[in-house]
Amino acid sequence: MKINRILLNCRRDTALSGEMGADPVLLFFRSPVAYMDGGVQKQTAKSSVALLTSGYKQSFRPVNGKPLRYDLVSFKISAADRQYISSMNITQDIPVELKDDFVIVSTLRSMRTQSMHRGKHFSEFMELSMRIIFITMSDITDSADIDPKENIPRYAELKKLRQAVYDDPTASWSVEEMCEDMQISRTYFHRLYFEAFGVTFRQDIIESRLIHASELLKNTDLSVTAISETCGYDSESYFMRQFKQHKGCTPSEYRRRVKNSD
Repeated sequence: MKINRILLNCRRDTALSGEMGADPVLLFFRSPVAYMDGGVQKQTAKSSVALLTSGYKQSFRPVNGKPLRYDLVSFKISAADRQYISSMNITQDIPVELKDDFVIVSTLRSMRTQSMHRGKHFSEFMELSMRIIFITMSDITDSADIDPKENIPRYAELKKLRQAVYDDPTASWSVEEMCEDMQISRTYFHRLYFEAFGVTFRQDIIESRLIHASELLKNTDLSVTAISETCGYDSESYFMRQFKQHKGCTPSEYRRRVKNSD
């Protein structure tokens, strides 16, 4: 599988259709979208994902007078890839609504970050990431209507909080304030969060800040010290240690790599 391009946070007021090209495309719609299914016009109520096969003729339109917001991955597939996708029983060419879009959102972010510096295992990373997305889509097709995670107490609040962390990584996230707002103890909050997402709240904060730091290193001329401070680190050395654990190189090395790859 070869990735042609990855576009995140796209916006448009008109229909999205044939300009996507002839290769297969994965679309993640962040906003409701209107489309045709068997000659009947339908629309989603929340975020959705669509796998478009080559030769598709689908058109996607914004609804409620609001812009269409979406991410796009265009890719080439081999016969083996096509067989794999077929074996996963994935709904194709029409959007499938997502109860929880975090896996797809975070996977696309990671793919975009990896595409900036194309390390030694870039191709393998991209293929595995796409398979994670395909597995997620297959689970939507196969699963029952009830998501077990939704039975976790305060799940909707925790999901909203997690998305907020990734949307605003430089904010000062106070567990004490959140627990006070939710009227639960710190211990209970941490237990629920880990049960819901499989990682700690602190791990998500670190991940969101390092993703943001990677974007700043690529797209700005800010010093490593300034980026460290912007991302909420009191210690530059601690920031550099965490960044190296996350990316496998120092911030300065990462910046050189992405600049050279442009």
